[in-house]
Amino acid sequence: MRTLLVVDAANVVGSVPDGWWRDRHGAAERLRDRLVGYADEGLPGHPGPLEIVLVVEGAARGVESVEGVRVVSAPGSGDDRIVELVAEAAPRPCLVITADRELRGRVGELGAQCLGPRSVRQPGAERDRPSPERE
Repeated sequence: MRTLLVVDAANVVGSVPDGWWRDRHGAAERLRDRLVGYADEGLPGHPGPLEIVLVVEGAARGVESVEGVRVVSAPGSGDDRIVELVAEAAPRPCLVITADRELRGRVGELGAQCLGPRSVRQPGAERDRPSPERE
């Protein structure tokens, strides 16, 4: 049974002050593209293949899914949608990427494990900053 990896896009994108607030949609797309490699490779302690779901909200809504990463646009709270996804997946193993303490508690009560944003931020993430012409 493949582990479901649910990524809190707003929390992960917001964890690095790289100008993401100027282009939230583009920042979510860059995160989505970085996640693709984890679908097959997995994360340390969580071998692949993984089913990856990136939850976006607000200005990042409308980011398209790509091979290996399904993007879900939350109609309201991204946190609420993440909790719903984890609840729907039970009894499957779930891993949630977020630093949000309240969200960690909510999904933890449902049996999900949590990792912080650094777990999916590759070294060299500075290359993912928006180019000057996009700023």
